[in-house]
Amino acid sequence: MTTAPDLTELLAGSPSNWGKWGADDEVGSLNYLTAGQVLAGVGLIKKGELFTLQRLIGDPNGDPVWPGRSPATREMILDESNWDEGGDGPAFPGGLHYADDKINAFLQGSTQYDALGHVWYDGQIYNGYDARTTVGGLEKASVEPIAQRGVAGRAVLLDMARHLGVAHLEARRTFDHTDLEKCAAAQGIEIKPRDILLIRTNHLDLFFEDESAFYGDFCEPGLVYSPELVNWFQDKEIPNLVTDTIANEVTTDPHSGVALVLHNALMRNLGIAFTEICDLEKLAEDCAADGVYEFFYVAAPLKIHRATGAPVNPVVIK
Repeated sequence: MTTAPDLTELLAGSPSNWGKWGADDEVGSLNYLTAGQVLAGVGLIKKGELFTLQRLIGDPNGDPVWPGRSPATREMILDESNWDEGGDGPAFPGGLHYADDKINAFLQGSTQYDALGHVWYDGQIYNGYDARTTVGGLEKASVEPIAQRGVAGRAVLLDMARHLGVAHLEARRTFDHTDLEKCAAAQGIEIKPRDILLIRTNHLDLFFEDESAFYGDFCEPGLVYSPELVNWFQDKEIPNLVTDTIANEVTTDPHSGVALVLHNALMRNLGIAFTEICDLEKLAEDCAADGVYEFFYVAAPLKIHRATGAPVNPVVIK
């Protein structure tokens, strides 16, 4: 059995944006989303129709999460039963009753943004910060700077499932930047510099069909690493990669055997923001119906200090 190469070896010579926006930068390629990009996105609004992309937390049919993470649990703290005879419901002047609950969840256990410091190799996270700054919480490149900044701009949907003529992409199926370009051309759009990319695989449909089988053969489809692909993302100055899968890329590279290569080549090295576990189905149906695959995208993850990621409900406006 061939041993998988170390990421330091695999990504030797891979392009980097460290220092491009200063030694203190913590939002990476989101710096490409200037006011001009925001206005370009706003200019695409024609119908005023909104599409929210977050998957339901606490879905009765199950919540897809990375293996080893548990779905969110919601606990009711107060409801009408607390004011039953012998109950402990607080008394308010006028007789007010209210409901209250709380949630226990992995911050990356739902539709979410990764912090740029979420993954690393060779002892350094994004922008060259020491990996020891992650101890006890991310001192550098946490999700908070992304949340404080917000994300908005022109975005395009690349519906790979429809383009390939399948209801959903199967486990391990890969595609690359040339496939993205072909998909865009088939949809009649151009992937422009600084576009936010939304990629639909509908792979999570398999989770809802058979959860046990989904995790039993867990290797999601998605983009696969090559130096050419990384250079394409760098040349296009892509700020944000948004997908409907849990990990945004093929889980294990079929060529090298390395896990989550693009998390490192694109996020750790280039500072590209990753948004995962999105529900793109209603948006995809609308795009297929009206033939419009470009739109305004806006999102801001929750502002959580030193966090490795945070839930988000991105909004597309057409």
